[in-house]
Amino acid sequence: MTDTYVPGGRWRLWDQFALRGAGFPAGGVLRLAPGGLAQAADKFDPEEGAAGLAGERWGEFAALFADAQVETAHALQDIARMPAFREAVAWQNRPVLTSGITPFLNWTPTAAGRTSMPRQREELVAHYWQRFCVKNDTIGFFGPVGWGRWDLAAGAEEGIRVDPGTGLIAGSQVYFASWAIDALAARIDTDPALREWVAPRRVPFVRQAGMDVTVPGRPRQALDEGARAVLALCDGVRPAREIRAALPEVDVSAVLADLVARRWVVWKLEVPADARPERHLRAWLDRVGDAELRESGLAALDALERGRDRVGEADGPEALVAALTDLEAEFVALTETAAVREKAAGTAPCRALVYSDCRRAATATLGRTVHEALAPLDPLLTSAGWLTARLAEAVMARAREVYRRLAGQGPVDLAAFWFACMPILHGAARTESAGLQQEFRRRWDAILSPPPGTRRVRLPLEAVAGPVAEQFGGPGGGWTAARYLSPDIMIAASGEQAVERGDFELVLGELHVAANTLGASLFVNQHPDPGELLGLTGRDHPGPRLLPLLPKEHRSRLSARIRLSLVRPEDYYVALVDFTADPGRPRTVLSADVAVTERADGELAVVLPDGAEFPAVDVFSHVLTTLAMDLFQILPDGAEHSPRVTVDRLVVARETWRLPPSDMDFADEKDEARRFVRARQWRERRELPRFVFVVLPTETRPFYVDFDSPVYVNILAKAVRRMARKEPGGRAVFTEMLPNPEQAWLTDDRGEAYTSELRFVAVDEG
Repeated sequence: MTDTYVPGGRWRLWDQFALRGAGFPAGGVLRLAPGGLAQAADKFDPEEGAAGLAGERWGEFAALFADAQVETAHALQDIARMPAFREAVAWQNRPVLTSGITPFLNWTPTAAGRTSMPRQREELVAHYWQRFCVKNDTIGFFGPVGWGRWDLAAGAEEGIRVDPGTGLIAGSQVYFASWAIDALAARIDTDPALREWVAPRRVPFVRQAGMDVTVPGRPRQALDEGARAVLALCDGVRPAREIRAALPEVDVSAVLADLVARRWVVWKLEVPADARPERHLRAWLDRVGDAELRESGLAALDALERGRDRVGEADGPEALVAALTDLEAEFVALTETAAVREKAAGTAPCRALVYSDCRRAATATLGRTVHEALAPLDPLLTSAGWLTARLAEAVMARAREVYRRLAGQGPVDLAAFWFACMPILHGAARTESAGLQQEFRRRWDAILSPPPGTRRVRLPLEAVAGPVAEQFGGPGGGWTAARYLSPDIMIAASGEQAVERGDFELVLGELHVAANTLGASLFVNQHPDPGELLGLTGRDHPGPRLLPLLPKEHRSRLSARIRLSLVRPEDYYVALVDFTADPGRPRTVLSADVAVTERADGELAVVLPDGAEFPAVDVFSHVLTTLAMDLFQILPDGAEHSPRVTVDRLVVARETWRLPPSDMDFADEKDEARRFVRARQWRERRELPRFVFVVLPTETRPFYVDFDSPVYVNILAKAVRRMARKEPGGRAVFTEMLPNPEQAWLTDDRGEAYTSELRFVAVDEG
């Protein structure tokens, strides 16, 4: 394998990348922009105001608009009839099919019949349609994971080559949400007879030393001989019955009850965090020695797995709905738990029992032309490395103060150190990161120096590279995971041939800081050979890593789908608070059993029970990555307008507007035709492009707007009105859509084009 570097030499790229793309053709959204309507609307003079939107000419336009809206309603019904569309909606929000899609399809569109409810249903279909057509989300067949590779060999194609494969999807899998298997495990665990086969485990931050137990922040407590013996055997591997057999002179049940009450021990059936949690539950059930107890649990698990398999085999929306409904009924009967979790701020993304991930049939190969155009990535990555290094430096300086205070009282274990650092991680570190982001923007602003009111800033690489080296030079990283940066790059081109002849631009999407996002379960499990990704990980880390164990779920940033899966047998896990690994996995240690020391150079290190030593900063890696992931912003985010910034051929910042709801007075217009005209006049006044993505504080995710499409203008207006009610001081952020739907190069075997982005993994070798 030949190494590929971002031109500049510091950042090595993985030889393969993820190809994220929509599952419906990009041209689908253009069906909702009636031909000629925008041009007719633009004939009204904005200087005339409301007076200009009256009279005979207005009556003619209003009639044209009414006909166009009926035409759009028919187009939306055609979309809603598509089996693939209804299947995608079934995966996203099945009740909507009954409450919204079916009544919409039973309605006959007429100008007079477009009352409030039909219009809401039009917007419902259009809203899902924009997500399926132009959002590069990665989920299900409507956002399949694709893969590509570099080929820079002499004689290879210079631009980009797409092998469309056959159909859209090469492979599909249905997974249980972890909470669903946890619910079944909890139900199984209610049987007292089965409890004897459950292995109790010591809580990670509980330290046992001889006859004493220490919990961070509490006085040391003495144990009697029986409790000491039982606690020493609570390793999460030995079932309670084995502990009982090993200690016949001890009332193990009473001791375990006391240890659990003290919160020193967890004694319940737990399923490790994994994309396939049911396999772990099955493995545990297989170890239950009592056949009757074992078969009862296996029968329940078998029933759920059969239901999941029927979901995976379902062909078409009706069959899928039936399979999902049957699975939910089976789940409720077996667990006495609701089959769908309520949506709440603290709920992880997967609310349903199962989800689907798919692998795209199309693959892509990139050549020298695209590689050379990536050169401006080098200064961007270098500046991101500065961010992580400074963040780690600031946090660890405070952590050293904590360590020295604790060390003054005796040896320091990681559990005590971790809890003592909590005020830093949840307080001072956030303050430090906010200040660091301001300094980062200030330095970039000095480099780019966009004049006020400028819409386009074009700079040669040499005008940026030198100042970046001066402002952000030096070693990057800061912690092991911070060697990784994962940039999303889009190619704005009309097709493969355009890229070959150099008629294209690259566009930076997100830059994921301090994370190899291709290591997430959703990518690894959709790779044709996950061993290749593990091999690349080994190339980056010749020795073992220390990885903190994380909770199973935490809001939108942690779930089974995005959990790091590129973990090798030689890597260590350390459980700080949560224990979500298989207790039988070698090289999994508890924080209370890990020592913290200070090296001769003043850096902190952690020493594991087997003597392995790692930088202490790696213990904080997840917290630091969470703090760092949103810091990379090279332009101020408070300005009303910021320009598109292009360095050579790479657009490093798209043109953006940040406007209060009061600025968008068209949103309050009750007449649809007038609203459409006024929205277009507002767009012209603000100099927005036709296609934008909009982010509002009251919306859960960005959404697409085409100002040539009345239905998308209506969706925007409704969202603005909602923001005006709930967040009147908020701002709507409009970002130009680049590439736009007409610049899609990724094709399938039918020649349909899809929006897409390439997610690279860059490794800092500086």
